[in-house]
Amino acid sequence: MALGGPARFFVHARYDADVRAAWAWARERHVPLRVLGGGSNVVVDDAGVDGLVIHVDTRGIDWRETADAVEVTVAAGEPWDDLVRCAVARDWAGLECMSGIPGRVGATPIQNVGAYGQEVSDTIATVHAIDRASGETVSLPAPECGFAYRDSRFKSGEPERWIVLGVTYRLRPGGAPAVKYDELAKHLAARGPARPTLERVRESVIEIRRAKSMVLDPADPNRRSCGSFFTNPIVTPAHADKVAARAGVATMPRWAQADGTVKLSAAWLIERAGFRRGERAGAVGLSTRHTLAIVCHEGARAADVAGFARRIRDTVAERFDVRLVPEPVLWGGLSLET
Repeated sequence: MALGGPARFFVHARYDADVRAAWAWARERHVPLRVLGGGSNVVVDDAGVDGLVIHVDTRGIDWRETADAVEVTVAAGEPWDDLVRCAVARDWAGLECMSGIPGRVGATPIQNVGAYGQEVSDTIATVHAIDRASGETVSLPAPECGFAYRDSRFKSGEPERWIVLGVTYRLRPGGAPAVKYDELAKHLAARGPARPTLERVRESVIEIRRAKSMVLDPADPNRRSCGSFFTNPIVTPAHADKVAARAGVATMPRWAQADGTVKLSAAWLIERAGFRRGERAGAVGLSTRHTLAIVCHEGARAADVAGFARRIRDTVAERFDVRLVPEPVLWGGLSLET
């Protein structure tokens, strides 16, 4: 988002040993520690961060074949879309619908990154991390990671405990692409053929994302954004019915979940609450292409972003009794609370 203040201390970590040394340095001096990947899902306070920020910029991709899969172990600092591109080029299925997402591999298990019908929890076998409590390097199998919709043990269960060093994904060589999302299916159908390849799915996903300003493009006026600012709310079926009644739209978009809950569209709720694409409040506003993205313009401050997001959240809550949850991480003293 190209805003926010400086870090008091900063380490550029090219190797896992750098990460461990930085953790030890901060622990010895009782300095607060923050871990930064690509920065695409972080909003930093205007006053900066009073602590040590480790920028994890490690590299490395290794894989081994098993009887029915390929296990790909990737360093936390690898750019995520480079991994997706590599997997698609090698005809490894499992990541193709998450093409075009910015950020680093290490962030993907923290938020259980997902898009267009896929989530990384579908393919993650193991997360390799430093346990900040002991300094040990551990490998946590997927069942111990507490994955949920845009959530995990690393994000909400024990958010200050782990530093992700790498992730092992279990992919399917020669597997069919996942086409579960209506928008993606329609885009592919318009292009043909009837049975799309991984490469075709990747191309379609990137085209759809670009049309919504959801890929990094220096020429895009909506570029200063962290993508979707709010997650899609999960509610009970009864609550979903009440929201539809308040909106006066029986055909309100909703998706039944495996656990019996219902997922609603945050973008739809924001629009129905009276916000328009391109609407601005000074130097911040909504994307001209997607109401779920808050965009910074010249002169924007982190406090402006928080204030605008707070107004959206509170308006939606008042209108529909649904409290939207921010997707990016807010650093420093930044908060949506007054």
